[in-house]
Amino acid sequence: MDVKTIMVVGAGQMGSGIAQVCAVAGYDVLLYDISEAQLDKGIANIEKLLARQVEKGKMAAADKDAALSRLSRSTDLHDATDADLVIEAVVENMDVKTKLFAELDKIARPETILASNTSSLPITEIAAATKRPDKVIGMHFMNPVPVMKLVEIIRGLATADEVYETIEAVTRTLGKVPVEVNDFPGFISNRVLMPMINEAIYALYEGVATKEAIDEVMKLGMNHPMGPLTLADFIGLDTCLYIMETLHEGFGDDKYRPCPLLRKYVKAGWLGRKTGRGFYTYE
Repeated sequence: MDVKTIMVVGAGQMGSGIAQVCAVAGYDVLLYDISEAQLDKGIANIEKLLARQVEKGKMAAADKDAALSRLSRSTDLHDATDADLVIEAVVENMDVKTKLFAELDKIARPETILASNTSSLPITEIAAATKRPDKVIGMHFMNPVPVMKLVEIIRGLATADEVYETIEAVTRTLGKVPVEVNDFPGFISNRVLMPMINEAIYALYEGVATKEAIDEVMKLGMNHPMGPLTLADFIGLDTCLYIMETLHEGFGDDKYRPCPLLRKYVKAGWLGRKTGRGFYTYE
């Protein structure tokens, strides 16, 4: 399969990052969102990040301009008819994703691949909402997308080998490292990471140490670039809670039970950096 045009659905932090790396890699990119304001914000962020690359001497101004010229915006999902590959990057909610994939299935050409950037939800279940489960695949980018090299590629039960090979090739073209993972809750990244973050929250909840101490132990003792509580704030505590609930439901094992303190913070609206307060306070 030859991919030339990519539609990214969702212009938030992840979607705009995916659109950016696709445009820089030479693909024609259509960034879709239902919100004009979110599109404005997403494209402005891409322009800012590319300008910073030019300032640092990591990108030529002509390359920045060329990447931006390949980037278009849309508020009409029917523009998916132009795409060879659609990458979904909307909220981490199964009902939202399955409804979107069912709609995309009706709009996109029969040969178009539909990929989900889900961080924990089963690809097989998402694919079942379509009549092309063989052309549905998981393509889980890490945050921040322009910086992080890993892309987890998740096969659904029916994903065709040709589709996997195409997505693996696209991932390499983006300058990323593809890693194949089977379709289990949380895949590898979040199945390992989120229980660690949850346990750090339990340690804080139980008064084992302060948040600063917990983060310092993991940074200095385990050589992590940032502590688990700082990382949770960066990811978003609502996202952390949703992934833990997905793991808990998917495996039925209480070792994945979300910490009550995590639930309390989410109910309070303390979601981390994006709201100005989580485990830490942000200006």
